Amino acid sequence: MLFHVRMDAAIPYDMDPDERAELVARERDRAAEIQRSGVWPHLWRVVGEYANVSIFDVDSGDELHDLLSSLPLFPFMTISVTPLARHPSKIEPG
Repeated sequence: MLFHVRMDAAIPYDMDPDERAELVARERDRAAEIQRSGVWPHLWRVVGEYANVSIFDVDSGDELHDLLSSLPLFPFMTISVTPLARHPSKIEPG
């Protein structure tokens, strides 16, 4: 199943700078791990915001939730998820 996911992060401004740097490093590592697994094929930055738009290709909403909640920044994110389905007017490649 494909899902369009928007993640907006809001790390508290008063967080200790060293703690923030460690949190962001852990987020980067976990995001890379998920991408390497193949279930996070698309990741784009939203210009001018601490946000991204992504496409996930997973078996279920439960799997997606487990992946998203495993991100270290999850407690600081507002996430919106839209399930996607093939459009009937889509022309198949080739």
